[in-house]
Amino acid sequence: MPIRLFLILGAFLVSVLMWVDRACISAAKDDMASDLGFSDQQMGWVMAAFSLGYALFQVPSGKLADRFGPRVVMTVVCLCWSCFTALTGVVRGLYAMIGLRFLFGLGEAGGYPTLARAFTNWLPMNERGITNSISFSGGRLGAALAMPGVVWLIGALGGWQQTFWFFGAIGIGFAVVWFVLFRDRPEHHFAVSPVERDYIIEARRPRKSESEAVNAVADVPITFGDMLRSPNMLMLMVQYVAHNFTFFFTVTWFFPYLKDSYQLTSEQAGWYAMSPLLCGVLGNWLAGFTVDRLYSQGRWQLSRRLPAAIGFLLAAIGMSLCVNMTTPFWAVVCMCIAIFGSDMILSPSWSTCMDIGGASAGAVSGAMNMVGNLGAFFTALSFPYLKDALGSHQPFFYVAAGLNLLAIFLWFRIRPDRSIAEERLGYEPGSSD
Repeated sequence: MPIRLFLILGAFLVSVLMWVDRACISAAKDDMASDLGFSDQQMGWVMAAFSLGYALFQVPSGKLADRFGPRVVMTVVCLCWSCFTALTGVVRGLYAMIGLRFLFGLGEAGGYPTLARAFTNWLPMNERGITNSISFSGGRLGAALAMPGVVWLIGALGGWQQTFWFFGAIGIGFAVVWFVLFRDRPEHHFAVSPVERDYIIEARRPRKSESEAVNAVADVPITFGDMLRSPNMLMLMVQYVAHNFTFFFTVTWFFPYLKDSYQLTSEQAGWYAMSPLLCGVLGNWLAGFTVDRLYSQGRWQLSRRLPAAIGFLLAAIGMSLCVNMTTPFWAVVCMCIAIFGSDMILSPSWSTCMDIGGASAGAVSGAMNMVGNLGAFFTALSFPYLKDALGSHQPFFYVAAGLNLLAIFLWFRIRPDRSIAEERLGYEPGSSD
């Protein structure tokens, strides 16, 4: 059995853990708010604080993974976010809770950029689409399980505080296992066979450019300034804002929205709220299979563009319809369509970061995730504040739909086959110098 399959399993599990830890606050929202005396607007700041910390530390954490390797960096960030998860059950005041959730976001920020760095080292080009999908589907599964699971755990463990302590302890254990078993490169792993090692080394980079100048700078670290001068990078950032504005709603406000709008119990809302996240797992897998299949057929640009464009179209349709439904069942059906589509974005987005980032894949993916998660930050705040200002939830859903339509246009201008190194030198793939 190829040893890289264990990396894929580890990525799946760490993604489950990350999203259980971040989504459980949604299911525990009513218990926390009642116990601590927080209003919906104050809970909005608590939820948004995570997204802000998560966004701001994306690029630094990606650079750390590029420099020190995913083995050490993943161990450290997992320990950090797990400790902050546990401490969520300890603090009581509003500002202390906002600060703690900000630090929790800082800790989790290193998760996906570090996995991107690990995938770049360990995976052939034609396996990255489905691997990204498996990794992110673990997150969706974790968030889905958190919705009814946290409601059950609160009762079983005796309170919302004990639930956060429980998840924090699991994360600390995972960090130890990762450090013991993982290595930064297949060349250094004790269990990788020479055949698998040689295959990975040969197939883990895109075709070499014919330009000697491009090849000479391909492994030079990419600065944040280089990213801001890259049209590819800027468009990737904006489209990821649209994705996060839609998706983050499901792990922050969708649970309380269902419960309050349709007068559901916590248990009913939990089961309903997990359904879109499970559909996200399916969207992840479909997109990952499509990305790898089209790439293997030599259709590099289409392999990234087609799943993303279809996904954003479905997300726009689902979000615009959801708010007009009169029953929880049909509202959830519409949200299932939206999140199925929204999660089709992940594999092409992160695969493109690896395509254009090369040796700086951790920093490049971190930059996309940083800007994209500003969308998550505004989701957590705009939902309660728009409702308070305009007296309706409809504007929020229509803003999300509009962002998704904008992202479709951007994807047909993104060039996954043109790296930042090539953009730096003004080199066009397939052209002569």
